[in-house]
Amino acid sequence: MIIPIASDHAGYPAKEQIKKVLESLGHMPVDYGTHTEGSVDYPDFAKLVASAITDGEYNRGILVCGSGQGMCMTANKFPGVRAALAWTSEIATLAAQHNNANVLCLPGRFLDENELKEIVTAWLNAEFEGGRHQTRVDKIQINSKD
Repeated sequence: MIIPIASDHAGYPAKEQIKKVLESLGHMPVDYGTHTEGSVDYPDFAKLVASAITDGEYNRGILVCGSGQGMCMTANKFPGVRAALAWTSEIATLAAQHNNANVLCLPGRFLDENELKEIVTAWLNAEFEGGRHQTRVDKIQINSKD
């Protein structure tokens, strides 16, 4: 699977580690930046990946910043994006199984290389369960007429 990935400066080291994890699992990361630890604005990079998901260019993406929160908040503004902040493999698994999360957001400052690998692997291996969860996911997209 081709997976777009982006980070801000705080998430840059973790993003570089995640790219290696993706490659070791047979996936191809597409790096939307940033490419250094120089200060940048996280929304600029979250928008790149979220737009690619909204436009149907990719099915899943990964975003990393210091806490993961800013990337997640930004990504969730885009239609069809269901970004989930995960800091354990269990949370990542449930986000995929129950919420059909198509963007994984990670707190780069708080996870080591092994934790990143476990979380990314769990999220990629989990499958959406559908059923009652589909009904709930359908309600996420807010319609101004509802």
